[in-house]
Amino acid sequence: MYRTADGEEIFVIDGHMHFWDARPENWRNKYGEGWIRCFYDYHTSLSPEEYLWSFEKYCKYDEETLVNDLFFEGYVDVGIFNSTYLTEFYKEGFNTHRQNNVLKQKYPERFILCGTFDPRQEAQGLEELRQMARDYPVQGIKLYTAEWRDGSRGWSLADEWAYKHLEVCQELGIKNIHIHKGPTIYPLDKDAFDVHDVDHAATDFPELNFIVEHVGLPRLDDFCWIAQQESNVYAGLAVAIAFIHSRPRYFAEILANLLYWLGPEKLLFGSDYALWSPKWLVEKFINFELPVDVQEEYGVELSMETKRKVLGENAARLYGIDITARQEQLRQDSIGRQLAEFS
Repeated sequence: MYRTADGEEIFVIDGHMHFWDARPENWRNKYGEGWIRCFYDYHTSLSPEEYLWSFEKYCKYDEETLVNDLFFEGYVDVGIFNSTYLTEFYKEGFNTHRQNNVLKQKYPERFILCGTFDPRQEAQGLEELRQMARDYPVQGIKLYTAEWRDGSRGWSLADEWAYKHLEVCQELGIKNIHIHKGPTIYPLDKDAFDVHDVDHAATDFPELNFIVEHVGLPRLDDFCWIAQQESNVYAGLAVAIAFIHSRPRYFAEILANLLYWLGPEKLLFGSDYALWSPKWLVEKFINFELPVDVQEEYGVELSMETKRKVLGENAARLYGIDITARQEQLRQDSIGRQLAEFS
């Protein structure tokens, strides 16, 4: 919870966070090392200096660190686990729903768990998707269309088997589909993250919500044109919001485009923890103002009402969270009681 200087409470949902295992012992091959070093390059180039971690800590941080960074220091009320598997690169997976569910079970009101599917598994994948939904409290799906599998270096949401998996999601009542459509990460291929397939799926599955993580960067224009016409396409700000520190003008232009094309109701905050800490992202966003010339050119403004929507209200709507009721629940859990002692 973020409290403004005048005492206003802002409910914060971190729409994109992880609890990964990138220890050298878990690297399956050179790509496991290359992946986490690429992440670490993003971390060191975009973070404020006081938030930099050592590479060793970055590879595997513990539960205490995560809980502290999100809930005690980072203002987060609820975090959404964007599970990321990468079993071609990591022996036990990078950040799977099984790993994340350990924390979900320990702090049930604090986390939302996302699973995944891979249409290249065809019929077996459909059964695994149903089994996952039976065995785990999965409320969303996270997809990596550029993930490698058995010689394949990517797939499309418009593929026949992708549609069959989306039909099962609809059948299971899993409505929120998070899709990485942003900057490439070594060794994945940039073109496999292209946003054009979102247009197909969003049109054909109007009852599902497609949260395009990283707002399609570096394809912002393509994403905005798609999201403007598809009412069920949303913008996940993870990675994009990290430019608020090192390139605030660039972030202002990204945000202005999103507000112009999509409006304030379709933007979701995400820290991409542990790439970055939510603390400095939330603080800088609360205090951020669009330059006057940008406001004038795009005809938009960044009001406190808009900031509340972005930081939590929009994600709460998509996940059916009653903020008032959830606040009361959180005051009573173990983290909430500890926070009350220090307030």
